[in-house]
Amino acid sequence: MSPPITLMVQGTTSDAGKSTLVAGLARALRRRGLRVAPFKPQNMALNSAVTVDGGEIGRAQALQALAAGVEPHTDFNPVLLKPSSDIGAQVIIHGRAVASLSARDYHAYKPTAMAAVMQSWDRLCAQYEAVLVEGAGSPAEINLRDRDIANMGFAEAADVPVVLVADIDRGGVFAHLVGTLDLLSPSEQARVKGFIINRFRGDIGLLQSGLDWLEARTGCKVFGVLPYLHGLFLDAEDALADGAADVKAGEGALRVVAPVYPRISNHTDLDALRLHPQVDFRWVGPGQPIPPADLIVLPGSKSVQADLAWLRAQGWEEAIRHHLRYGGKVVGICGGFQMLGRSLADPLGLEGGTGASAGLGWLDMETVLEAEKQLVNAYGHLDAALGAEAVAVKGYEIHMGVSRGAALQRPALWLASDEGLRADGAMSDDGQILGTYLHGLFDSPDAQAALLAWAGLTDAHRVDLAARREADLDRLADAVETYCDIDALFDNLLPAKSS
Repeated sequence: MSPPITLMVQGTTSDAGKSTLVAGLARALRRRGLRVAPFKPQNMALNSAVTVDGGEIGRAQALQALAAGVEPHTDFNPVLLKPSSDIGAQVIIHGRAVASLSARDYHAYKPTAMAAVMQSWDRLCAQYEAVLVEGAGSPAEINLRDRDIANMGFAEAADVPVVLVADIDRGGVFAHLVGTLDLLSPSEQARVKGFIINRFRGDIGLLQSGLDWLEARTGCKVFGVLPYLHGLFLDAEDALADGAADVKAGEGALRVVAPVYPRISNHTDLDALRLHPQVDFRWVGPGQPIPPADLIVLPGSKSVQADLAWLRAQGWEEAIRHHLRYGGKVVGICGGFQMLGRSLADPLGLEGGTGASAGLGWLDMETVLEAEKQLVNAYGHLDAALGAEAVAVKGYEIHMGVSRGAALQRPALWLASDEGLRADGAMSDDGQILGTYLHGLFDSPDAQAALLAWAGLTDAHRVDLAARREADLDRLADAVETYCDIDALFDNLLPAKSS
């Protein structure tokens, strides 16, 4: 097999559009009949996905795999860092947690991480016709240049060409591109083929003189200017979505709120509610008043005890107690589910210091964090108490906590296992509180409708999140093909586009 076509997308800043551009290019190359793999050497994110080989990768790479039409695999993101504090993170190598390290200790660990990166890279290059690489942050972070494995350090080691993407909607796009290029070493500058400008609004003719200047100033080609795609919905890699794709609910909408705690994880679990035309969904951040709601959702957390302490300090415990007193419903997902029990214990210090704390106490169970992380894609059905018999549900589990107690005798879900069906989660005796370890609880349209009916929304529409995601990936790929010179970007090595 001949060597694959390769390209690395690096950004002038975080959130410049690297993940989105790789997804769009992956779908465009797939349309040309190529077998494409996405690749991110090192990712730092609390939104993750479970792979076909039973590991864990960043959610953006799972989305890019969907765009490419391949199953997510741990080789697509060999190093994943999940921050547990401002100076430390859980280190995941080839899909498995191997250590919790401070930033300083991880710097010393980087040669080991780089070896894992190159092992995955070699395997992908042997299997795929094209490999699209995504950098992390910016390659011009001077303090991170030593032992870099995420940007130019990888590009130099793997000998891949680079395109720089910048977000013009932020302002200062020419300074971003020229400044980034100037801060690179001569060999790194030579590796940059050119630029793509992202999120442009307005008359492209008014930008042309700037593009001409940029090419003359740098000697690098501008391969395209992508328009601002209003309402584009794609899974967020880490930061909360900006709400641009949210649907504004009309009269009589179900009011749903969720807290934004400091180490919130897998907040994409709430995307189906954000996009639902009959749901008025609101994130509630620090210092913000907690509005009246029909449903409160406690999402996942990477540091459950610390986030529970934050929740209490923000007044959520009393707000939830008041909410329940007046008949409101509560859903806890993964870490949020654990918070609803009587106690939380971390004897090994897996999420910080060792110790235990009292939970909110609304479910009769205790949770202990154990060393082995549960990683599984799961499917099954809701318990009959939540609606019609056997309402299908599917998602994934990522947790180190093991919960035990009487509350689990009244499960919320039944999931497939080698032995048949296994119980998952819990429901309170009064039917007001539901907890589960299943991420993606609201994604399946029928389960979503049943859960919204349980929460008080009659005749709920069904939002098909998977169909929306596919449609927006096609929309993104259409824009990439229309506004970027893809053939020039790949040195005219691509097959002709099929009609």
